[in-house]
Amino acid sequence: MILFLDVVIIVGLFFLFGLSHTVLASRIVKQKIADTSGDRIAFFRLFYNVSSIIIFILIWIIAPKPSVIIYDLQYPFDLIIYGLQIVSLGGFLWAGSQIDLYEFLGVNQIKRFMKNNYNPNELDEISKFTVKGAFKYSRHPIYFFSILFLGFRPTMDLFYLTAYICIVIYFIVGSIYEERKMVIMFGDEYISYQRNVPRFIPFKIFK
Repeated sequence: MILFLDVVIIVGLFFLFGLSHTVLASRIVKQKIADTSGDRIAFFRLFYNVSSIIIFILIWIIAPKPSVIIYDLQYPFDLIIYGLQIVSLGGFLWAGSQIDLYEFLGVNQIKRFMKNNYNPNELDEISKFTVKGAFKYSRHPIYFFSILFLGFRPTMDLFYLTAYICIVIYFIVGSIYEERKMVIMFGDEYISYQRNVPRFIPFKIFK
């Protein structure tokens, strides 16, 4: 019973994080902020990222940690898992290199604001439709490689497994909301991209 309650609390904490993260990322909320604050919305992206990291760390700290080991791989299988983790990290960095990191973090927005060159209609970022590199094979390669990197664990306990499942679900749900925004912004061009490129796994059978 205690284990069940621990899992419920873990899921609940991650659900609250995912819900707040998704709501704050919605165009409706950002448009309301822009209507109220004008070009000062340039600071929103950095605030959003920093606050999300802090809240995630706090959730990770305060969440119950049931001492149940699901599996514990021994040599040489642990080395194989570490190798797969390194490969997935390489894929993550490859996919990440194809986006504007400073725009994603919110640094460029503040630079434009300081130069009195920020357009509030951009909301908190200049949205771009990228179809190159890893994005030619997966619509969400950063999510895909993150799922692999986080999933390859030589030792798995109940807390991490529960948190991992919550994170994967968040990625799936988040990708749906992201794509709705992309369809609104880029229309038929993005719809065609959806038809031809899988969501996560880079094989059309999993599209």
